[in-house]
Amino acid sequence: MHPILINLGFLKIPTYGVMMVLAITLALWTAKRRADRAGIDGNRIVDLGLWLVIWGFVGSKALLVIVEARTYLTHPAELLGVLRAGGVFLGGLIGALIAAWVLLRKYKLDFLPTADVLIPSVSLGQAIGRIGCLSAGCCWGGHCNLPWAITYTSEIAHENVGTPLGVPLHPFPVYAMIYNFSLYLFLAWLYKKGVTAGRVLEAYLIGYGIGRFMLEFTRGDAIRGFVFHYHGLLSTSQLICIVMILTGVGLHLWLNRRARV
Repeated sequence: MHPILINLGFLKIPTYGVMMVLAITLALWTAKRRADRAGIDGNRIVDLGLWLVIWGFVGSKALLVIVEARTYLTHPAELLGVLRAGGVFLGGLIGALIAAWVLLRKYKLDFLPTADVLIPSVSLGQAIGRIGCLSAGCCWGGHCNLPWAITYTSEIAHENVGTPLGVPLHPFPVYAMIYNFSLYLFLAWLYKKGVTAGRVLEAYLIGYGIGRFMLEFTRGDAIRGFVFHYHGLLSTSQLICIVMILTGVGLHLWLNRRARV
């Protein structure tokens, strides 16, 4: 792990930030290519994508504050560290969806075809972003005795985000990176097949929801918060995943019904 990619003394460039920029750049580039081939204004898609990134960033920070509300209420000064923290992706997804609802009407773009253009690139961006998580030491996994367990050693990561040092952990960022990249390949293939508008979005909601729900059981950090905290039944992310899966199933049934009409 390398929390700091470039250290010039007077200038320190974090690996997480570099990977986020790379993730956004490649996601927008692939979305633009997909849009141009579909006869949709690629530049408008890039513009839309940039706004979604901004509101996704706001949403990820907002959910982080919500799930860690007890900490921030007890120690208000910790709020200053929110900008440095990575945030919660599912909060970013919610923020982006809200922004999309407004912006699609402004740009006069149809929701389902536009969502299908963007969604594969979301998975690609997530996969690349998880490399940043691994480098920064955030989103660490739970205790692991398997041969592929990883052990963090960076004092910088421990100081920045509280990464546990010297103990074998599940490589959650690696799990998530592999899953998200695999999902990207599947969604890109599905889109290329020319399926009905909405099917790629449906596949993402169900596929990502199931995968992330299962992967959450390997998490060790508490940044995602817990629903029914005293019983430790579900993380906040798992609850949102359930909503995503149900939404995807609902979209599947609605598209099937519309196809029969």
